[in-house]
Amino acid sequence: MQQNAHKLELLKRIAELEAQGLWHVDVEDDPETIPLMPDKIDYLNEKWINKIKNKLANAAGTHFFDKLIKKRQLIIKEVRGIENFTAVKGGKIVTCNHFNVCDNYAVWVALRKFMDGKMLYKIIREGNYTNPPKPFGFIMRHCNTLPLSSQMATMKKFLHAMKVLLERGETILIYPEQAMWWNYRKPRPMQDGAFSLALKNKAPVVPIFITMEDSDVMDGDGFPVQEYTLNILPAIYPDTSLPNGEAKEKMKQENYDAWVKTYEEFYGKPLSYGEEQ
Repeated sequence: MQQNAHKLELLKRIAELEAQGLWHVDVEDDPETIPLMPDKIDYLNEKWINKIKNKLANAAGTHFFDKLIKKRQLIIKEVRGIENFTAVKGGKIVTCNHFNVCDNYAVWVALRKFMDGKMLYKIIREGNYTNPPKPFGFIMRHCNTLPLSSQMATMKKFLHAMKVLLERGETILIYPEQAMWWNYRKPRPMQDGAFSLALKNKAPVVPIFITMEDSDVMDGDGFPVQEYTLNILPAIYPDTSLPNGEAKEKMKQENYDAWVKTYEEFYGKPLSYGEEQ
């Protein structure tokens, strides 16, 4: 099967961004971002209509991704370190490397039996909520997503929702690298957001690093479907003895170091940028 030209272009673009150290730049041509106004979002699903839409979106998302698993277009080979997740009581932030539209569902599959009936909340970019890629619009808006916003009034609602969710013991998934790089196996340096939110809410961070191997199944674009191993790593707690800036950098560095260690142990080679994965 001939490999998809668009995917080949993505891989070329990723290599260029890696060489330049532009770790958080998107490689996809995302839809135009429409500002999210505060009256257009109900983060906590307090309105009855949004409660219904939330249930429908979760059912639709489960049906869609479970079909991919059945067809072996999404392969979760192994989950390691679940005890690192269950050891943390109460609300927590989960960080994960972002390389595929399916990776958040893989995290959900790994954690769902250990969440006491709660859902996994996902922080997403503003444009993925206000102008989402088709055909995922309904799911992106209502499947326990927490969109960021360029509007200060909306971000106040977002921060309040974060506080409420963490206080009631929810798990919130954040991609600290920010951009999705398709099938990129290496850990990337991270943005501040996840760790600023952890500090603000005195919440622990549980890092997850997904490693990949080529399977014997081909996807529709002529590439091997990846077999995922979800590596759940020990929790990182805010150091309240440090000034906020130092505490944030410490958490971010500890998360990155844990990812790098996992990468090097799994793939059996030192992390090196600018070379093949």
